[in-house]
Amino acid sequence: MTTEATLPTTSTAPTVRQVWTRARGIALAAALILVAAVAMAAVRSTARHGALDPRSADPHGSRAVAQLLADRGVSTRLVTTLGAARDAAGPDTTLLVAVPDLLTSRQQDRLRKAVAASGGRTLLVAAGSPSVERLAPGVTADPATSSATTLAPGCTLPEARRAGSADTGGIRYTTTRLDADRCYPSARLATLLRVPEASGGGDTVVLGAPDILYNDHLDKQGNASLALQLLGSRPHLVWYLPSLSDVSATGTGDRKNFLDLLPSGWLWGTLQLFVAAVLAAFWRGRRFGPLVPEKLPVAIRASETAEGRARLYRKADARDRAAAALRSATRTRLAPLAGIPVTQAHTPEALLPALSAHLTGDQQSLHSLLFGPPPGDDAALIALTDQLDALEREVRRS
Repeated sequence: MTTEATLPTTSTAPTVRQVWTRARGIALAAALILVAAVAMAAVRSTARHGALDPRSADPHGSRAVAQLLADRGVSTRLVTTLGAARDAAGPDTTLLVAVPDLLTSRQQDRLRKAVAASGGRTLLVAAGSPSVERLAPGVTADPATSSATTLAPGCTLPEARRAGSADTGGIRYTTTRLDADRCYPSARLATLLRVPEASGGGDTVVLGAPDILYNDHLDKQGNASLALQLLGSRPHLVWYLPSLSDVSATGTGDRKNFLDLLPSGWLWGTLQLFVAAVLAAFWRGRRFGPLVPEKLPVAIRASETAEGRARLYRKADARDRAAAALRSATRTRLAPLAGIPVTQAHTPEALLPALSAHLTGDQQSLHSLLFGPPPGDDAALIALTDQLDALEREVRRS
């Protein structure tokens, strides 16, 4: 039996098992990083839950100082929006801004205008630069923080002298104001600064660290005394905790979509990850080099290969494919004998006229023999094989 004179194709695409073997190390590392990130976020969120919140009894909450102020007749009201904080400013009110650095520059300017002439007290907790420069003009934050946490008053401010040493070490401040009270100095820079307002009779107090307001620090040193005096100078205390849900942070009063809630750092990080993914795709998608011949471990005779393929065709009852292979191989061998290129061997308009010039017998069934339908049974397939062999012998003799 003659067969098609073409080599079987071999797929070079990696299998699912090969892909998993190569990628399982990266997948495991990514999973470990994800689990570690979730664990760290959970631990940090638990440790800092309710920080500087007058309702929270957590170690870093401020419920204790709010309760002590209530016992002394000072009411405490929590607000989370800029509008509520501005409306509450007044001569009989102390406005505590828990995290001034969370406010946008526009919010800081609006808050400063509201408290400048209110006649009340404004307490800024751990305000960094440039928030302190907007909320307390003339005051700047030093880049280096205090190395000590517990400091002595070192000033004539009555509240500080009565409280004594306290845990005010943190951000240090300088000012050009001559009437300012510079207290709890660290390396000659104040960690608590009181600046009187030019009009209205109010003042602004800048506190370098929030420790004296924490539940677990209130009973240490003179923290409780200092906190109660700074916050209890007026009958009303407004505790301002800036919130990300405050519509005044956008400047338009309206958050249009989910992207408006994301900080700019996340967007830049996503862009960097996208660029890294594109570079990795180019690296992994590089072209392979030329094919390298490899010696087979075992030499197999061509007859065994042909017999094995014939048995597969027979087992699958694939007479159509077997007949197509026989006809294709015969046409490939007949084309050079008929004087036409091999590339035209499978074109009836080129092959049949060229063969007719070499045949002397009946050529009516030539098209059916070389390009006809597949045989219907095994006997017809065997007959087709014999006819193809006879045709090839006749062309060779001519």
